[in-house]
Amino acid sequence: MHPAPSVIVFTVLSGAGFGLLGFLGLGRPAPAGWPAFLLWGLGYGLTAAGLLASTFHLGRPERAWRAFTQWRTSWLSREAWASILALLLLAPVALGAWTGVAVPGWLGPLGALACAGAVLSTAMIYAQLQTVPRWNHGLTPVIFAGFALTGGAILSGQTTPAAVLCLGLSGLLALSFRIGDGRFRASGATLATATGLGTIGAPAVFELPHTGGTYLTREMIHVVGRRHAARLRVIAIGLSGLVPALALVVLPAGPGAALAAAVHLTGALAARWLFFAEAEHVVGLYYGQGART
Repeated sequence: MHPAPSVIVFTVLSGAGFGLLGFLGLGRPAPAGWPAFLLWGLGYGLTAAGLLASTFHLGRPERAWRAFTQWRTSWLSREAWASILALLLLAPVALGAWTGVAVPGWLGPLGALACAGAVLSTAMIYAQLQTVPRWNHGLTPVIFAGFALTGGAILSGQTTPAAVLCLGLSGLLALSFRIGDGRFRASGATLATATGLGTIGAPAVFELPHTGGTYLTREMIHVVGRRHAARLRVIAIGLSGLVPALALVVLPAGPGAALAAAVHLTGALAARWLFFAEAEHVVGLYYGQGART
């Protein structure tokens, strides 16, 4: 599928932001005064930037409020509600940490739970899609949660847990690439099943149904070269987890965390680009695109 920059930025930044806010909500760490202002500000800034970026992929951004009306059936709507709920619940906690004013102790954990709900709702938007076999499995929400936890742990200064999470994330990414490569073929979707003409022979695409590009060809069909994808996979696995883990273990706490955060976010952007670019939508069968692996 076409890797839209706005959605890539949204999922990466909001994931890291919610991860950081979740750790802060649980009191890990529990800064006070201006350090609290800066750390909570970073969490809110990343989250807000990600959520704002998501609106650029909408055809009519002024209608974004309608996403809140379908929470019974839509993971997008649930994501919107969980995001707002997390930001509202954690706002008094952040203000209390900055000013020293006492707030109810249950607000932080409840806000952290809402952060988890927002990240998992985002993941389920993609994991529920049977039309994209590469996403339609249980590892997709695990990967999204892994990026949020890893980014949050790095940004919140949880050195040892962050290093462990980095290594785990690299392993999960490698596993997700391996599993994802066989998902389209395993789904059994072919041009014959897509057209229903398999009973009379093996259908083939003779001519495209239109002479110009359409929304389907622009958004749902994207082919990335194997060599290019292989290089990006190595970059994503290395920069998302392996290199940050090394930086956290070898370098002093401050510089190590700063370098690890920058490298991790770079790797997360590469991984998320691949997440979209390598996804094969079954509608591509109508245009002669089948399983490439």
